[in-house]
Amino acid sequence: MRDVMRRSLGRSLRELPDEDRLMAAWSVACGSALAGHAKVMYLDVENVLHVRVDGVEWMQQFLAMRSALANDLGRIAGVKLKAIHFEKRRD
Repeated sequence: MRDVMRRSLGRSLRELPDEDRLMAAWSVACGSALAGHAKVMYLDVENVLHVRVDGVEWMQQFLAMRSALANDLGRIAGVKLKAIHFEKRRD
């Protein structure tokens, strides 16, 4: 079912700019529970996605999943990501 949702979302996002497609794909790629602990900030000119994470414990989780997230986001959004840069949210 999740694969069907990913393909469907990807088709519906085709007309949006790359950054908007990645933001829309974020919760599908991460899963809603994990996605709620980070916020997509922007896509830079080198196709590096910048994401702000809630704290150190969540940072570790996201870093462990970085490669899989980049692949899933790229596939869902139809955007070739060079990397994902995670930064800790400032309190």
